[in-house]
Amino acid sequence: MNPLAGDIFFFFLKLSLLAVGGANAAVPEMHREVVELRGWMTDASFSQGYALASAAPGPNVLFVAVIGYHVAGWQGLVASLLGFLGPTFILAWGVATLTQRLAGDWRLAALRAGLVPVAIGLILATGLVTGAAAARGSGIEVAVAVLITLASALFTWRSNHTPLWALGAGGVLGLLLLR
Repeated sequence: MNPLAGDIFFFFLKLSLLAVGGANAAVPEMHREVVELRGWMTDASFSQGYALASAAPGPNVLFVAVIGYHVAGWQGLVASLLGFLGPTFILAWGVATLTQRLAGDWRLAALRAGLVPVAIGLILATGLVTGAAAARGSGIEVAVAVLITLASALFTWRSNHTPLWALGAGGVLGLLLLR
């Protein structure tokens, strides 16, 4: 067994319960740990893997599998998915049972309303971290990448178009501006 598979499992196990808003909300912490602290991936491979997983059809948790596979092959892929999905599956099952019992309770409505801005903030942080990681070079390039990210988020939020239009436009702008 690949020794890194165990490290990957425990890293994603720890991270899974902090991912309020899904896997995308945990991307800044993934980046910090995987790129900056452990050196398992470079900034470029991290942002490319994130873009690939985001463009592929399916759930956004695919990025966790991309990291696992990149670091430790098939064993890393399985370890990352089990670590990230296992605890949240059990927690979601328990919370679903509890929310059925508490349906209509004002405290449950207040809790849900309070978690919305947290999830939005975490997902916005994901966009900013991946945008900055994709830009290699000076502060101006990073600022341009962050502006492209913010414009893409605004376009996706305010329009009825698929986010793939924003992804494609960001890619073209990135090629043109950040050469």
